[in-house]
Formats: sequence, C-alpha cells, structure tokens
Amino acid sequence: MKIFQKLKNTLRVNLLAGILFLTPIAATFFFLRFVITWIDKITLLVPAKYRPEHFLPFPIPGLGIIILLIVLFFTGVLVRNYLGKKLVWFWEYLISKIPVVNKIYIGVKQLLETILSGTSKDFKRVVLVEFPRKGMYSLGYVTGVASGEIQTKTKQKVLNVYVPTTPNPTSGYYLMVGEEEVIPLEMSVEDSFKLLISGGIINPETEKKIKQGGKN
Repeated sequence: MKIFQKLKNTLRVNLLAGILFLTPIAATFFFLRFVITWIDKITLLVPAKYRPEHFLPFPIPGLGIIILLIVLFFTGVLVRNYLGKKLVWFWEYLISKIPVVNKIYIGVKQLLETILSGTSKDFKRVVLVEFPRKGMYSLGYVTGVASGEIQTKTKQKVLNVYVPTTPNPTSGYYLMVGEEEVIPLEMSVEDSFKLLISGGIINPETEKKIKQGGKN
C-alpha cells in the first residue's frame, strides 16, 4: 500500500508541477495569438489590391501590429505640429457639441492621459473601497481630491476614486469617497493590475513566495 501511495503522490506532485509550468506558457501563447490575429484584421482597411497577400507568397503574422505602430507614429507626428494641433482642436470642438459622445470621448481621453503621462502622483495610490455595498471591497485608484460644490457640501474630505472592472480595466466606476473611508494599500499599480485582470488568481504575495522559493 505504501508503494501505491508513494506512486500516487509522485504522480500528483509532478502533474501539478507540469501544469504550473506549462499552463502560463500556453495561456500567454494563445492570448498573444488572439491579440495578433485580431490586430492583423487592420489590414482589411487597406484596399484589396494593395494588401500584402497580393505581393507576398505567404502571410506574415503580426503585420497588423507593424501597420498599427506606423499609423500611430505618423499620427503622433501629425498632431504634434502646428497644423495638426489646429485640426485636433477643431475635431475636439466638434465632438464637444455632440451629446453623450462628448462625455465618452472626454472621459476616455482624460483616463488615457492620466495613465500614460505618469505625472499624476495621486493615480499611483492604490486603495480599497467598500463597493458595491458594505462588507464588499473593490480595488480603486485615487485620481484626485474632489473640488467645488461636491467638496463644500460634504462633511469630510472627499477623494475621486476610479474603480476598474475585471478583466477590462479601461471601463469602471467613478466614485466620490470620504478620505477616512478608503483603505490605503502598499502594493504597486503594476501588482494591483495583475491581481485585477486575473480576477484574483495572480496575487503579488504569492508571486514573491514563488520567486523566493526559486532562489532557495
């Protein structure tokens, strides 16, 4: 019986080790394949007679990413010069006159500017807030301190908190929470995003233990 038990334990341990090693690799591969395949559809915007498949004997995976990077680069060059800035101003002026659309456009733009600029110190604060009800907690990011009427009509200092959704952090909820009601966290924004996007599967503390175990 001891032999069978030992054999059972050996099989279980090795199978788990194999799963822990290969599953992240497979998941990463399929995720990247999905993203590359999805972005490659950008080539469909090119007129049929100018598409790469008419000039090359084989398809090139990732060509859509190259095209996207080129488009982003030249768009950046365009909007940064004098004429481009005027065009952007005119475009945003038109957008601002369209109900609903203007709110979405401005909200997404401000969020991206906050994330990509890296100049907002407050956005680097990761907190816990009781949301969507008492006794339930959600990860949030302090984006600033409420001002104006919102602040004057509350009895305490109110913070602007962005609570992202899982697994897509680009959508979420804007909350105004009393400073005393938020629970500050020491984890970095990067670690919090790993925890958020994975739905709690990837935990910063677990990663640290795995790395420490690998060193020992």
